[in-house]
Amino acid sequence: MAQPNGDPNTDPRLLRLHAGDNVAAAKCDLAAGESVTIGGERIELTQAVPTGHKIALVPIAPGEKVLKYGAPIGSATQAIRPAEYVHTHNVKSDYLPTYDRGEAT
Repeated sequence: MAQPNGDPNTDPRLLRLHAGDNVAAAKCDLAAGESVTIGGERIELTQAVPTGHKIALVPIAPGEKVLKYGAPIGSATQAIRPAEYVHTHNVKSDYLPTYDRGEAT
């Protein structure tokens, strides 16, 4: 049976918003060590992924665009593996500066 994201081989706890996206949104909190299915493959999460945050569906190379909603939302700053948490630690915005709480204002 097809999942809401349209892919029967991807975990129903993940929501791919557009067919061309290389990330999906977590529909619930996912704990580190938990397994998810992406493209029919079970992969163990190395980091927790909070509800609504992004997870890689495919390998994303450094400098490659991160696609959500069918549009680029930033560029990978390092290699990102499938099922890896995708956030400000490995993606930079192509449009706005990304700030770290530790940076001086």
